[in-house]
Amino acid sequence: MAKKPKVLPSIEWLEPRVRAMRVISLLCYLGLVGLLCVYYLLIADLHGARPWVILLIELVPLLLLAPGMILGSPRGHSWMCFVVNLYFIKGALAAYDPNRQLFGLLEMGASLAVFCSALMFVRWRFQLNRKLAGEGEISVA
Repeated sequence: MAKKPKVLPSIEWLEPRVRAMRVISLLCYLGLVGLLCVYYLLIADLHGARPWVILLIELVPLLLLAPGMILGSPRGHSWMCFVVNLYFIKGALAAYDPNRQLFGLLEMGASLAVFCSALMFVRWRFQLNRKLAGEGEISVA
């Protein structure tokens, strides 16, 4: 028995969601970067270490993916979904420390927001690309 083709949502339904998720994922990404900057430059007690060095080490993975996020590349967003899991794990570890519990919870929330919004952008962008390519059209034979 032949496999039925998947029904794709309409272009009118996908386009606003793709635009919204791109903006939301970019804002969440910038929020995570801002959270790390504020914490390491203003709040964290680094015991004499230079805050900008620690911050630079923390931001390297995020900054490597910045061009893909800013340009709206689905591939850049999908890579961000992988990388941002490191920040979720780091936030979970920080949440167990009573001195850094609030920061850990905020980092977990920001990384979860980046993950979910980037994931939805990738999903809807690829569905829109497939729809624009003519896939999912009903063919009359």
